[in-house]
Amino acid sequence: VPPEECGAAVAAESSTGTWTTVWTDGLTSLDRYKGRCYDIEPVPGEDNQYIAYVAYPIDLFEEGSVTNMFTSIVGNVFGFKALRALRLEDLRIPPAYVKTFAGPPHGIQVERDKINKYGRGLLGCTIKPKLGLSAKNYGRAVYECLRGGLDFTKDDENVNSQPFMRWRDRFLFVAEAIYKAQSETGEVKGHYLNATAATAEEMLKRAQCAKELGVPIIMHDYLTGGFTANTSLSIYCRDHGLLLHIHRAMHAVIDRQ
Repeated sequence: VPPEECGAAVAAESSTGTWTTVWTDGLTSLDRYKGRCYDIEPVPGEDNQYIAYVAYPIDLFEEGSVTNMFTSIVGNVFGFKALRALRLEDLRIPPAYVKTFAGPPHGIQVERDKINKYGRGLLGCTIKPKLGLSAKNYGRAVYECLRGGLDFTKDDENVNSQPFMRWRDRFLFVAEAIYKAQSETGEVKGHYLNATAATAEEMLKRAQCAKELGVPIIMHDYLTGGFTANTSLSIYCRDHGLLLHIHRAMHAVIDRQ
């Protein structure tokens, strides 16, 4: 199959096309909505491998939806049988579409304001061992780190709500450790509480608990937790004055090779 035909098929399959001609094509303007493969280059030093450049009309994507964007661009087209293999090398998003996303609810300056640290780097650590500690001993480790001079501590990515340490117990013991360290050092301290859970509703419940405890920073494993859940959590944090730390667990599965 000529590379030009493959590029055109990828553009069509990921936008308005399907495997055959259908009568409903005449009910819309395919020229307006279809993706277009506008350039193809051979991969240097490789036989029968090509880089295809595909552009999509912005109206194909729901505003502010990472989920919808990726469903089109890296969706069913990657199972396209006409191709031996397909790989996404780069993705460029136009400013007009970027502006439909709210972005991070807070930046580094707000984090500095929250923990009252200026003019230097912030010093923190992740509690180890990441799994196996009871909630009480976990809180003890947090206290020792903060009392010893760290600005903040952090949950690891797979600390959620396991039998040896349920999330609510962890939140309570960590909050106690923070307040104790603050009273003894006279400094504002912090901890990144991992609010990642099996459902978006449960994550919002954990975020609310962190807010009620006065712990201003929560964390989310956004790749394993999902883009839609991350957007919901981000909106909650924006509305309730929480800082949201994003963990990239699973990224290497996608980008290492």
